[in-house]
Amino acid sequence: MTFAIGGTLPVDRLGFGAMQLTGPGIWGPPRDHDEAVRVLRRAVELGVTFIDTADSYGPGVSEELIRAALRPYPENLVIATKAGLLRTGPDEWHTLGHPAYLRQQAELSLRRLGLDRIDLFQLHRIDSAVPLADQLGALTDLQKEGKIRHIGLSQVSVTEIQQAQAYADIVTVQNLYNVANRRADTVLDYCETEGLGFIPWFPMATGELARPGGPLDALATETGATPAQLALAWLLRRSPVMLPIPGTSSVAHLEENMAARDIALTDEQFRAVS
Repeated sequence: MTFAIGGTLPVDRLGFGAMQLTGPGIWGPPRDHDEAVRVLRRAVELGVTFIDTADSYGPGVSEELIRAALRPYPENLVIATKAGLLRTGPDEWHTLGHPAYLRQQAELSLRRLGLDRIDLFQLHRIDSAVPLADQLGALTDLQKEGKIRHIGLSQVSVTEIQQAQAYADIVTVQNLYNVANRRADTVLDYCETEGLGFIPWFPMATGELARPGGPLDALATETGATPAQLALAWLLRRSPVMLPIPGTSSVAHLEENMAARDIALTDEQFRAVS
């Protein structure tokens, strides 16, 4: 169950999102530094080969934890990070796509992660106040310099992907998507057609679907799986380009999430959830 990002980087399709390793409000250090390190190491032990983070998680804290826990990195591990959001406090996020800022953040990410090249560097948000050509130009310049390998986008429409493709070779898209929120279906379908990896953030928001008597609750009783595991299994079944990145700060929760790889939904079960 793998997908080759950019056709060159094969990863297990169930990855790990490192946002929740930071403090409250995605700000500052974790409450339990040692447990955060254990989570990252256990993720790799369980077969995770794709870890997604961002300069804004902490800010910088998530990337520093990844380096502390995993460097020297396994040869098959792909680390993706992002830039394009400025943090001013807990739960405060501001789009900033000035080319000089994007370059600065890429350089800082390289330093914090202890890498010579970032395998996947994503524009965290498109800044409407800066020409898209300039934002992607900063990333393609870094790519030409060998500091990033592949370029991705986050929270975009099909039109925005097409516009971006005029300036850069886009290989992934990261949008809000889960079994209860499928407003990005058209983006997912476009990614599948184009062979782009689709990284759903907030992948396990089951909400009403997991209520007593609901589809996930009934299926959980039938299969013995948890609603969260079924939500992940549904995502993996939904598309071959789907790369879910469930995040957690708990080893026990991580192990529960990763068990979703072993759940094979039948056609009837998939339709019931859908």
